[in-house]
Amino acid sequence: MLRIAHRGLPRRHPENTLPSFEAAIALGADGIELDVHATSDGVVVVHHDPGLGDGTEIRRTTWQALRGVSGAPSASMPTLDEVCRLVGTRAELFVEIKGAGIEDAVVDVLRGYSGTAAIHSFDHALITRLARRGVPNRLGILVEDAPDDPRSLLEQAGATDLWPERRAVSARLVRDVHAAGGRVIAWTVNDPEEAQRMAELGVDGLCTDDVSLLG
Repeated sequence: MLRIAHRGLPRRHPENTLPSFEAAIALGADGIELDVHATSDGVVVVHHDPGLGDGTEIRRTTWQALRGVSGAPSASMPTLDEVCRLVGTRAELFVEIKGAGIEDAVVDVLRGYSGTAAIHSFDHALITRLARRGVPNRLGILVEDAPDDPRSLLEQAGATDLWPERRAVSARLVRDVHAAGGRVIAWTVNDPEEAQRMAELGVDGLCTDDVSLLG
């Protein structure tokens, strides 16, 4: 089962930063999950929210203006390219696209990545566009509630990974996704007993805030 570090290791380091990702890999994370937006001049940056605490909107600001700005205390906001170079082939990269209409810029960055990368989003239409383009990356869709027909949902989006909120996971959901040839990656699992329950249900990956909790 994949142990996927959720935005790095946010319980120990600022989330979505290079130190957080490095720490998660050092603890044995099989995958790194992160969020991306794009600046006004098309640079893909790793940050959870669309803006900074002072109200600065990433999509309306150039990378030059954002460079060196702290996305969190003691750590600067990295670009997706910087994270790719840090992670390399040491872990699978799971990129959640949060910014609207930035998929082309994301795919361009990942095209030069030497490791394995998958893309997922709550924006199912965005994932469908990528699937129709035939991008080489695995594609996934995020859901908060259990879909009535997960197999059909994946097929409609052209996705192979389903990312359900952990409370939406059931044996039936896992069975249906596996029947479609897909993976189930549950988020966000921070309790060892809950992780064991997910394992017994047959999920393929756990997204967590602390890899060390999952053994």
